[in-house]
Amino acid sequence: MRVPLSWLREYVDVAPDATAEDVFAALVSVGFEEEELHGFEVSGPVVVGQVLSFEEEPQKNGKTIRWCQVDVGPSTGSGTEIAAGGDRDIRGIVCGASNFAVGDKIVATLPGSVLPGPFPIAARKTYGHVSDGMIASARELGLGDEHDGILILSSLGIDAPVGTDAIALLGLDDQAVEINVTPDRGYAFSIRGVAREYAHATGADFRDPAEHEWSEVQPGAGFPLAVDAEPLRENTPVQEFVVRVVRDVDPSLPTPAWMVARLTLAGIRSLGILIDITNYVMLELGNPIHGYDLDKLAGGITVRRAQAGEKMTTLDGHERKLHVEDLLITDESGPIGLAGVMGGGTTEMSDTTRNVLIEAAIFDPISIARTARRHKLPSEASKRFERGVDPLVPFVAARRVADLMVELAGGRVDELGGALYSEFEIAGIALPAEFVPGLIGVDYTDAEIVEALETIGAEVVDASDGWQVIPPSWRPDLTDKWTLAEEVARIHGLDRIPSVLPTPPAGRGLTPAQQGRRRVANALAAAGLVETPAFPFTTEAQNALHGSASGETLPSVKLANPLDGQAPFLRRSLLPGLLQIAHRNIARGLTDLAIFETGSVFLPEPGVVYGTDDVPPLGQRPSDEKLAELNASIPPQRRHVAALFTGHITPRQPGRDAEAYGLSEALDAVRVIAVAAGVEIDVVQSQRAALHPGRAGVLSVDGTEVGYVGELHPNVASDADLPGRAVVLEIDLDSILSLAGTRVVAESLSTYTAATQDVSLVVSTEVTAGELRAALVEGAGELLESARLVDDYRGQGLEAGQKSLTFALRFRASDRTLTAAEATEAKLAGVAVATERFGARIRD
Repeated sequence: MRVPLSWLREYVDVAPDATAEDVFAALVSVGFEEEELHGFEVSGPVVVGQVLSFEEEPQKNGKTIRWCQVDVGPSTGSGTEIAAGGDRDIRGIVCGASNFAVGDKIVATLPGSVLPGPFPIAARKTYGHVSDGMIASARELGLGDEHDGILILSSLGIDAPVGTDAIALLGLDDQAVEINVTPDRGYAFSIRGVAREYAHATGADFRDPAEHEWSEVQPGAGFPLAVDAEPLRENTPVQEFVVRVVRDVDPSLPTPAWMVARLTLAGIRSLGILIDITNYVMLELGNPIHGYDLDKLAGGITVRRAQAGEKMTTLDGHERKLHVEDLLITDESGPIGLAGVMGGGTTEMSDTTRNVLIEAAIFDPISIARTARRHKLPSEASKRFERGVDPLVPFVAARRVADLMVELAGGRVDELGGALYSEFEIAGIALPAEFVPGLIGVDYTDAEIVEALETIGAEVVDASDGWQVIPPSWRPDLTDKWTLAEEVARIHGLDRIPSVLPTPPAGRGLTPAQQGRRRVANALAAAGLVETPAFPFTTEAQNALHGSASGETLPSVKLANPLDGQAPFLRRSLLPGLLQIAHRNIARGLTDLAIFETGSVFLPEPGVVYGTDDVPPLGQRPSDEKLAELNASIPPQRRHVAALFTGHITPRQPGRDAEAYGLSEALDAVRVIAVAAGVEIDVVQSQRAALHPGRAGVLSVDGTEVGYVGELHPNVASDADLPGRAVVLEIDLDSILSLAGTRVVAESLSTYTAATQDVSLVVSTEVTAGELRAALVEGAGELLESARLVDDYRGQGLEAGQKSLTFALRFRASDRTLTAAEATEAKLAGVAVATERFGARIRD
């Protein structure tokens, strides 16, 4: 919410010397967040000038400029080209616009002034003249987007003396503080609400603009109104609907400069006097207002739900297909507005409007929120209705709009009008006397508690064990004793709440699973990979491709209300998210990627229906049976870790070609994960739907499959818009941590020398390297420290269907230096097991 300071001062006594920073500090002290300071960024000399004469001078480029003589006030002797004007300062100014005439008063920006941008003004030679300043347009002053011509002051209803300071005249010296308003504090989307909060913070006097006698705001009678709409979730679709008529308005009259400046600072574009007034009152009182061209209406107004297949065109020119839950404003011709969201194009106010029907209403927040999201049509109106509007304001707001249309648009209030409203009652809240100090941890006195609640506008009545509190009409967020306690703490200062660090009980900390997940993530990051968390939402096709080895469609959990309708399923694999992240980075020029994610995947059981509509009420702890039922409605979630490599591991350098990421880097990452988890992961060649045939492997621990690794299939990489080869891995992190046990014991380092030997074994091509290595390791026993594949030979000297696999073996004992004979004996023991299982023989 942007709050112009001049507007704030109308309703609360802000100290004359208070700066924008002081206002920020006061609002922060009552719970708002400081966002940004807005201003026009204009500095003088900027004055009212009057065009005395001009000469049109066509240029070679086809453009015609005007060489103008402009009176800018009493003579100071500083003009570059001062005509014989006696005591007047006459400036020669080059202007490219042509929408002004001799005698028009304009805004002259003289040398030394600065316009938004920043754009400093100086005397400069152009088109054969020295232009001693500039005649400004509304956009150049920051007052709007209009740039077709210069700003004529008469268009704003201004007739000030020549030489008057235009900065103060146009309100360009005003500033606006922007604060972040949380969803539960909708009342602060108004100058009225922020002024009240400033008064709470500083003790300054607050003047409520909505405080009027009931007789002053009666809207008249005689205009036909009806509501024919079913409630949603027992909420009344229309709580109040007030209309009144103003006749004989003149839409050609200018919006006053002070109103244009305030609207601009508040982030609202000036659109003409009639629309500007409705926007102004919305910002002032927090009640959205809509104005109809009365002469375009067909009969009275009915508020109803949309009918199946019904359509309407909104003010933005878009034809919208309506949903049966959409709440509509209609006349005899059909829909003329999406209630609380946006009006219709058929009855909008325009340059031909002479009679206006003003609407001020309160609609069901749920209906408005659903309609705005359904049509992707957030608006200033829907933002306020969703959060709740003060039910006492619509009558006042309608009257305020009518008064301004009389004052500024030349209209007259008609007796025709009407109102529909239902009685509302604000439920009282029981507040025990000791509750607030016990919850907040501050020894508030009873007087302080009552004072704070009465300050925010609540009615406090003594009760036997404390108080009965009736919240003010503009605070629908105050629903229980906890929210009242928060208000007491906020009003008396959050700085009074002591900061006490709780003492953790002995033996608590991260669980073994949490420690294991952190070790794995830290190890991958230390190995040079970048962690990139992704949203857990994907498509059914992506789940089928990456969530199963064969590519078959497995059960997936579909969300009832997804953030993105094109990705409504919860992921079965982490790879779709990594592919999206890789695509986004490559599109932005980051082509060499080594990324990973640890996160949950969702693996529903076939035939099981997940989710429930039977949610227990807020503020009550569910029973153990209910908790068990809720837990059963959640699909199984496993923690996985996945990584993706694409691009180059080392860039091209002088004397060295670039080296691309390949399977070796993915396998290195698997080894990093294995060491961090405390397991040994075996790799066996296999096939998987999303991976390149022949370049994929299944990962296992002690015979239990835990994941896969491989090169992404070219078609899959192409579909993901990856320009080159990509290698991936995915491991069930929960599985490997459970297989590792609760403790990871670091191996001791031996001080004895290692013995190294190589062995080349000839086996059938059907035997995998992993199977052969496992046999060697098992046979060699404890003396074998490592066995690493270094060569895979297939060719001359071997029979068809055979291959030679060479392993580098390292032997070491913990208590002595091994002899060559001991190492050879252990090696041959491993070869014996390989021969027994696979018919392996040592290559000659």
